[in-house]
Amino acid sequence: MSTAQTRARAARTPPRGGASLFPSRAGVPWWVAVFLALTLAAAGVFADLQRIDRLGLVFQTCYFLGCLIAIAAVERRGLFAPMVQPPLILAVTVPGVVLLAGGVPATGGLTAEALAVGTPLINGFPTMAITTGVTLAVGLLRLLTQRAPASPRPASGRPAVPRSRPSP
Repeated sequence: MSTAQTRARAARTPPRGGASLFPSRAGVPWWVAVFLALTLAAAGVFADLQRIDRLGLVFQTCYFLGCLIAIAAVERRGLFAPMVQPPLILAVTVPGVVLLAGGVPATGGLTAEALAVGTPLINGFPTMAITTGVTLAVGLLRLLTQRAPASPRPASGRPAVPRSRPSP
């Protein structure tokens, strides 16, 4: 490979800590990845509540894909948030959309409200567990395979000693 080709490849390759799952692609910041997963999950909850009045396959698919896309698209240095986001997203989106969409009964008091919000959370637990397991596995795989570059060592093999500047 020529020097020009090597420079061109280096110009296209993001810095090691900024790469996504695909090393030739730059990753997105952690907050963008979390927002993407949150938006897809909320859309899935809203679609299923409008369609079948409970959480179903549309929510499960949107939730899983949102979390998986987030862990694949985030920069390596921002992996922590997408790795731990699946339970948090479920805990935020499901009650939020249920309350906003009017899924809480008008009568029945606090118990009815708790059941209206708690039932979809309980029913979504298997999906959350599987999604959390997959995102943790992908995140750990990325941490192991996309190691941060080691500090450069001089050709002698000894660590570089910083040189002091002469005092004026």
